[in-house]
Amino acid sequence: MHGDMTALITSHANPKIKQARALRQRKAREASGLFLVEGVFHVGEALAAGAPIEYICYAPDLLESDFAHELIERASASGVPCYATTAEILAALAEKDNPQGLLAVVRQRRTVLTELNPTDFSWGVAVVAPQDPGNVGAILRTIDAVGADGLLLLDSSVDPHHPTAVRASMVTLFWHPVALASFSEWAHWAGQHGYHVYGTSAHTGADYRSVTRYERPLILLLGSEREGLSPEQAVVCEQMIRLPMNGRVTSLNLAVAAGVLLYAIRERLS
Repeated sequence: MHGDMTALITSHANPKIKQARALRQRKAREASGLFLVEGVFHVGEALAAGAPIEYICYAPDLLESDFAHELIERASASGVPCYATTAEILAALAEKDNPQGLLAVVRQRRTVLTELNPTDFSWGVAVVAPQDPGNVGAILRTIDAVGADGLLLLDSSVDPHHPTAVRASMVTLFWHPVALASFSEWAHWAGQHGYHVYGTSAHTGADYRSVTRYERPLILLLGSEREGLSPEQAVVCEQMIRLPMNGRVTSLNLAVAAGVLLYAIRERLS
């Protein structure tokens, strides 16, 4: 009925189930070039974006909405293998408690920094050494919301295909490039293409509200959650901007800071 599905998969030892479960680990994601997308909305977005979906696993007992059933039909009709399994097996695959009964195994699209230039990446965000996959996903979601172009992860140990990052991004990673590079590679690329780099600091630089105009091509450069930008990193910035801190805390969550600044930049972007 649905793609390659001939019978309900009831064994945890099934090769497709074993592969999907392994993709919760970074080692397996890197070795295979695949990652997991969980949930009805997220898989629907992957399908809408024309993402390279390898196969879908779903638990008929957990699928409650007509949209979910239509999504399986649509995926199957477009040639995506769809495998029915039990609610118990799907729960073992899912990262979230109370899974929605649907997940997809998707091939990663890896963007190389040198593929990007001001024509298709006129403004976006670069983050130095982020630690938290949830923050990476949330920043990507805000990039989508403000109409910016993409995200650059510099000297990053975070995997943008970590299930938490994918979920926090609301799978906007299917619509925007995410490239990994070293800081020095990025600095050379940004200089070569004439990017205006605005760096963030909790302590120095102009109050972000005092900047009257932001020029494209533009990169908002954010330091790591713990350290911020080092003096060496700040040197590449055309201007440093800060968020005023009026209370006892000395810094904001990285994704929150990115959100405030991206909306401010959008209002004054030329």
